[in-house]
Amino acid sequence: MTDRLADYRRKRDASRTPEPVPKSHPGETDRQRFVIQQHHARSLHWDVRLERDGVLVSFAVPRGLPRDQGRNNLAKHTEDHPLEYLKFSGEIPAGEYGGGRMTIFDHGTYETGKWRDDEIGVTFHGDRTSGRYVFFQTGGNDWMVRRMDPPEPGWESMPEAVEPMLTTRAAKLPAPDDEWGFEMAWNGRRTTAYIDGGRVRLLDADGKDVTSWYPEIRPLGPQLAPVEAVLDGEIVTLPDITQLERRKEPKDAGAAKRAAERTPVHFLAYDLLWLEGHSTVEAVRYAERRELLEGLAINGDHWQTPPYFPGGGEFALEAAAAQGLGGIVAKRLDSPYLPGRRSRLWLEIKRPGGA
Repeated sequence: MTDRLADYRRKRDASRTPEPVPKSHPGETDRQRFVIQQHHARSLHWDVRLERDGVLVSFAVPRGLPRDQGRNNLAKHTEDHPLEYLKFSGEIPAGEYGGGRMTIFDHGTYETGKWRDDEIGVTFHGDRTSGRYVFFQTGGNDWMVRRMDPPEPGWESMPEAVEPMLTTRAAKLPAPDDEWGFEMAWNGRRTTAYIDGGRVRLLDADGKDVTSWYPEIRPLGPQLAPVEAVLDGEIVTLPDITQLERRKEPKDAGAAKRAAERTPVHFLAYDLLWLEGHSTVEAVRYAERRELLEGLAINGDHWQTPPYFPGGGEFALEAAAAQGLGGIVAKRLDSPYLPGRRSRLWLEIKRPGGA
């Protein structure tokens, strides 16, 4: 019998890695189990492994399995893994093959629709993954994977772009105070973050892709993975908000990296426009969107969810003054998100003496 694990063993030192490294190739089994592992290696990806002929046929899928029929995702065919890998999670040491943290994202069983050298069709029955998928070869170890049946009822694909809702200037605090939530007016660069498959795409208020401008924001995608979301917010420089003009469009990736080291930015997320297949604009109130947003626990070296103050207009103005900001934004707690529209549901109020 051909040892299908020879390549797997050759790449691993059993004395250094916590991964299972069996000495022999087990006999064939008739079970059809699968595991999907979230692998924070040099770049985040998901490893999809299918039990077949006594081994786990494996694919590295950089953006994970597609959750609707609108796209094909890259899948890299990798070496067969031992069945013991069905339960493996842990930290593979740096410097070893596949070094990084690996966790089990999902596991279960699957049914085989077809199994050819260049095409594999399966139906997953997992805790988090279900439905029909086809893996098909495009050349050598390069494959693609496509979802073949509709997603769960009510699923909406992530929008390509959402125009930001706009504020209206107001001379004083709205009343009654307890019907409004209050945020700082950051005077930054309005930016929408699209987080999908552990990757971040940033669009400014005009719809320009500015992802390459801010390399320090990209790790937000792996941190939130596997969550997929669209966040409304601003790019700012903290604590000195006047430094943002230093972060204009870079000439190349090297210039962007140097600018990030000299003048790092923060992404402040203050609204949620889409989450896990469900739009939150128009039908979901601002207070509920903020609750969902805070549940994502967006907090890192270069991103955060700044607080808002329900029914705290005067306190918000005092906080703005303490931080040297020019004013606040008042949003009705029951307001929908109206893409591209200016509304008196959102008011911008300058503080006395504010710039």
